[in-house]
Amino acid sequence: MNQEPHVPPPYLPPPASAVEVILADAHMVAINKPTGLLSVPGIGPEKAFCAHSIVSERFEDAYVVHRLDMDTSGVMVFARSKAAQRSLSMSFEKRLTTKTYEALVEGIIAADEGTIDKSIAKFSHRRPLRHLDPNGQTAITHWRALERCTTTSKSRLELSPITGRSHQLRLHLKSIGHPILGDAFYGDPVRHERLCLHAKNLSLPHPIDSTIVHLSCPIPF
Repeated sequence: MNQEPHVPPPYLPPPASAVEVILADAHMVAINKPTGLLSVPGIGPEKAFCAHSIVSERFEDAYVVHRLDMDTSGVMVFARSKAAQRSLSMSFEKRLTTKTYEALVEGIIAADEGTIDKSIAKFSHRRPLRHLDPNGQTAITHWRALERCTTTSKSRLELSPITGRSHQLRLHLKSIGHPILGDAFYGDPVRHERLCLHAKNLSLPHPIDSTIVHLSCPIPF
């Protein structure tokens, strides 16, 4: 196994104006996070600019609930009080949320649907990369084929992760021979200008009255 340290590319985030608010009430805020933007601050002052800092400029009481990978776009939720943060975080922890992603992957996928059940662990020397490990954390992803394009040798998939491990969808799709287009970590980044992974739908209980809130963002690729 190659244990050389992973060297990330320079952080070149999109402007704050690229962050679209898709829902805002007294208790929660939902945005469409663009690709290339950190969810929370990274290490170093040059990585302080992130989705949370942008939302906090608009809603000073914004609290982090969950995260998306920097290169993943789509629905991301923030709480507007500590009580709402606890409630929303518990919904994620107890798997009361329903998350749906869409991805463009390399190759023509044969089956129409399937489930990937492969545990994930961290590399000891190549953070933030992860690897499949039967002794790691349980990770389960359901997938369904939406389109196949033989001329470009790619497939469009809908992904429904049951667990929320870091890099789960990237690793799972690579493991079945269909890495996500534009994946600089586990695939070929030159196949597309961005990581073709988007959190398109999220349904979750509202932090105050538990009514189900349905959030969605259009597919950008």
